[in-house]
Amino acid sequence: MKQDVGPLAGPVVVAGVIMPQDSMIEFINDSKKVTEKRREKLYDVIREEAISYSIAVIDQNVIDEINILNATKQGVTEVIDGLDVKPDLILVDALEHINTRGIPYEPLVKGDARCYNIAAASILAKVTRDRIMRQWDEIYPQYGFLSNKGYGTAKHIAAIKEYGLCPIHRISFTKHFTNG
Repeated sequence: MKQDVGPLAGPVVVAGVIMPQDSMIEFINDSKKVTEKRREKLYDVIREEAISYSIAVIDQNVIDEINILNATKQGVTEVIDGLDVKPDLILVDALEHINTRGIPYEPLVKGDARCYNIAAASILAKVTRDRIMRQWDEIYPQYGFLSNKGYGTAKHIAAIKEYGLCPIHRISFTKHFTNG
């Protein structure tokens, strides 16, 4: 399982995937090390080849209410609930104290670089989140979500200072950029 937690705006997306034991899709790697164009192609291949996969989207309001760590943990539980096939062991990217519905789990530091299934899940999570942020860019183009995907680039921070926050900003992540 893999999650993407650092942006100033938008949801946290958590994905889990069970790939066939002999699966060897070329170019699967940590989503940050794969180009956006290649991630988009891999997204469909992973979904087609997967024994089961699930994606959870936890919005910014929940993040602000329960914090990013707990929102991510909630996403992991939702992903497990969404899997058609339950695994014998869950490998998760460096996350502990999670509700895995009784399924044993093992947290792996830098799991998306060390584990094929976590890397595949990281691609599903990243592509899903990027697609969501592209949709938000159409509504709030002044923040540059198309290019920054909600991350705290200099242009994004300048836009926050100029226009204030929009409804998809994570208040708990942006307090020091505003007067609020």
